[in-house]
Amino acid sequence: MKNVTVRNLSDEVHRAIRQRAAAHGRSAEAEIRAILTDAVQPAERIKLGSLLASVISREHRLTDDEQSTMFARDRTPAEPMGFD
Repeated sequence: MKNVTVRNLSDEVHRAIRQRAAAHGRSAEAEIRAILTDAVQPAERIKLGSLLASVISREHRLTDDEQSTMFARDRTPAEPMGFD
């Protein structure tokens, strides 16, 4: 994991982070991690594969059974490549 140092943070912002952290029952550092994570990985983001599957389903009017068959994922672990 990487470390980040934030310099010149105003007292007002630092106080607000501490208050927000207390309200969520975590440390200021954990609160800052949560804020940064939410900022760059929002929960409502649409993943590309899900978007493509929904577009294909709509355009071709697939039934639920056809969708599940077509978009089923193979969960078998990949075999390592050999260079013999």
